[in-house]
Amino acid sequence: AGMRVAVVGAGVSGLAATKCCLDEGLEPTCFEQSQDIGGLWRYTEHIEAGRPSLYPSVISNTSKEMSAFSDFPFPEHFPAFLPNALLLDYLRRYTEHFGLREHIRFGSTVVSIRKHPDFATTGQWDVVTEAGGKQTSHVFDAVMVCSGSFSEPSLPLQCFPGIERFRGQRFHSRQYKHPDVFQGKRVLVVGMGNSGADIAVEASRVAAKVTISTTRGAWLLSRVSEHGYPWDMILNTRLMTLIKTKLPAPLSLWLINYKVNQWFNHENYGLQPENRYFLPLVNDELPSYILTGRITIRPGVKEFKDSSVLFDNCPEEEPIDVVVFGTGYTISSPFLEESIIRVENKHASLYKYVFPPRLQKPTLAVLGVIKPFGAIMPVAEMQARWVSRVFKGRAANVSPPVPQNAAQTKQDRFWPSSQGDPRAKKFIWLGYLDTLASFIGAKPSVLGLLCTDPWLALTIFFGPCSPYQYRLGGPGRWQGARQAILTQWDRVLKPTRTRVPAGSSSSLLSLLTVVGFLLLLAAVVFGFL
Repeated sequence: AGMRVAVVGAGVSGLAATKCCLDEGLEPTCFEQSQDIGGLWRYTEHIEAGRPSLYPSVISNTSKEMSAFSDFPFPEHFPAFLPNALLLDYLRRYTEHFGLREHIRFGSTVVSIRKHPDFATTGQWDVVTEAGGKQTSHVFDAVMVCSGSFSEPSLPLQCFPGIERFRGQRFHSRQYKHPDVFQGKRVLVVGMGNSGADIAVEASRVAAKVTISTTRGAWLLSRVSEHGYPWDMILNTRLMTLIKTKLPAPLSLWLINYKVNQWFNHENYGLQPENRYFLPLVNDELPSYILTGRITIRPGVKEFKDSSVLFDNCPEEEPIDVVVFGTGYTISSPFLEESIIRVENKHASLYKYVFPPRLQKPTLAVLGVIKPFGAIMPVAEMQARWVSRVFKGRAANVSPPVPQNAAQTKQDRFWPSSQGDPRAKKFIWLGYLDTLASFIGAKPSVLGLLCTDPWLALTIFFGPCSPYQYRLGGPGRWQGARQAILTQWDRVLKPTRTRVPAGSSSSLLSLLTVVGFLLLLAAVVFGFL
């Protein structure tokens, strides 16, 4: 019999995990507590305990070409950024195409995962599930935890003096569904993540007044980047990554400042981050709504009163009726013992953000809890490809080293803590993908391709780092990868170029290609690669 693997959850990470297990000849059983796939991306009008909650207007922050699973491009007629219903449609197509549904047990909640008595020798796990009020015990050879990080809201009310006196309405952003709750009200949104900014924009269309309170500020990106192309296809390239990692830190910081302030001056809008290494948020409308007075940016909350709020360094009280806490989420795996996954500052202490570092056998992995500057889907898939090969005994870095001290654990996390980190420029979406890809022998070689397929090499180096690059070679090689890379821009433009004026030309693309080739040669000559 093959190696039996329990997969917890049938969202993005769980589907990728199930598929990657099948690719490696493992036997996955995916336990999904609800009656359908999709996880975060399946909208329901009512909020279900233990499940992520979505508001109907949610659109993906990353583009379809950068968000695709590496061997399954989005349909060309899908828009560049996906409304939640279309992203769920894509996940359904993926599930059907790879025959995943038969491996999913719907309506099955994982109650507990504990080490088998002979774990030290077998690495096995005792898994208890519940379905229809009846509990069942199983023994699995390995476990992939894919329950995500958007189910357990973080609501630190103790950080907000006077909140118990506030008489108005208050709730966490997880409970938000429709803006009519804000009709004619004075609204305060606390926190400036993607959800907080989205909710503030929606509220401002019907509310009397909207204020965002942010202690740290934030960089803002628009989905529409240079020349109208998706932001991540412009910024997440191998060339841009090379520049950011090779430049001295002050120069790299200046470049980041320059790029994000090209859209608008963040300082003039009260948004300039105190720590300039913070990951940006994506919102197309917020600067316009600030400029037109619909939304005001304020510093952190100092104190709540009965029907008003005081902000840091602001003497005047501001009257408010509703408070929305956009204070994020905490990683929660109630079915696991705390000793297996330790959570500090909302972050799990995991080797390469996947493996608990203190296990004698690397037979339990956590997928999809990293917060990258880029799409999560290819990251979760790459984690699943690595983990499934670790389980099979075929991957490099099979055993996470036992850390000698806290500093080493932080170093191996591969991502800065929630407090920000001066090393953050090194923790890049592409760098993380490349690292995991190198563990399984799937990292593309630009120099190697320059000799055998120069056109593809140029596209990979200067163009967007789309996930198909990781299917060009190595285990899991996909015959369609090269074609998917060379036609990625066609799929981006297909849904928008619905009216093409006479005499339009692609000469600019040809010019860019020639310039790109010369730059790549220069990079090789000067040893950047």
